[in-house]
Amino acid sequence: MKVVEIRGFNLSFPLAEPMGNALSLFRKRDALVVQIRTDAGLVGWGESGNQPHAAAAFIRARLAGLILGKSPLEIGRHFQAMCGAVGYDRRGSTMMAISAIDIALHDIVAKMHNISVAALLGGAVRDQVFAYASGPFVRTQPDPYRQYQREVDAYLRRNFKAIKPRGGVDAKADGLMANTLRKQVGPDIGIMVDINQGYTAAAAIRSARFMEEADLLWIEEPVQPEDLPGYLAASRDISTAIAGGEALGSLRGFRDFVTAGAFDILQPDLSICGGYSGFRQIWALAQAYDLPIMPHVFGTVVNFRASLQMAAVLEPRRGGAAHAYPFIEYDMMDNPLLNLCGTPSISGEGTLSVPDVPGTGLDLDAERLEPWITASWTERL
Repeated sequence: MKVVEIRGFNLSFPLAEPMGNALSLFRKRDALVVQIRTDAGLVGWGESGNQPHAAAAFIRARLAGLILGKSPLEIGRHFQAMCGAVGYDRRGSTMMAISAIDIALHDIVAKMHNISVAALLGGAVRDQVFAYASGPFVRTQPDPYRQYQREVDAYLRRNFKAIKPRGGVDAKADGLMANTLRKQVGPDIGIMVDINQGYTAAAAIRSARFMEEADLLWIEEPVQPEDLPGYLAASRDISTAIAGGEALGSLRGFRDFVTAGAFDILQPDLSICGGYSGFRQIWALAQAYDLPIMPHVFGTVVNFRASLQMAAVLEPRRGGAAHAYPFIEYDMMDNPLLNLCGTPSISGEGTLSVPDVPGTGLDLDAERLEPWITASWTERL
């Protein structure tokens, strides 16, 4: 069996109103999903995080030639070859391009063996993953947090037991937002706040002090993603756990932060860090330092399903929450690309089921993508 075709689909959808985080508001969301086909008719899907157009160009120019005509079974060799082709860009769009290919190859190989990706990775240790609502999101001024209470009520009605609102607008406003939500949801719902790289270390420390009464599980990305001194200052002066790593695209990027003691929780994104192959390298580093690790997820159903399979195989870590980590992130924006195969439902216990079906359990075809395709391309053997 060999790879005979790689298809790419650049996707985009508008938002009904601008929303996002303190660093930037989105008016639309973009994505790149990749379909790999073999001469046996098996198909795998992958996704590239963030820079979709640059990742697509790199796949076409450098990666397609390394994969076409080759057996999909040799995932490790393909990962090494692709990493050897990145040149100087070892943490950006090139690693995102590799991520899409690696995710799709795992999907194919698992389907070939008629097993789930979790089984391919060594076996699931859970069939349910605790989910958290990734939202609410910041709106425009004058009151960026104005929708939070209403939206959190909607999350609770959907059975979420943990919620991650966006913060970073202003330290005092963060404190009011987080403490108000704590009073709203009561003591048993987990709350985490995502700063999305919005602060300097001093501002992040000040914000954390205003949020202390909210009893947060973690504060996420308090400073810029490669600001190691800033992360160290935040970790030293903030009692709440510090999570990060979604924007780091390599094992070496995580190495520096972990060895320095900058992270309490690691959050690699499969669509950014090199797919399953890259994530597993980072997971080994987390194991060496006895740190919780869980996938960051913010994209389409492709990355969501892949991340659910990854979360199923990670060993449990008690990180201070009522439930053991890992958690799975559930994007709460109005995202049609997450719901392409139906809206994932949360159990009464706040969990998502892990599909025990071939691959990631994703039943997808190109026709379903049609309303959101802005560009497409094909590379063939």
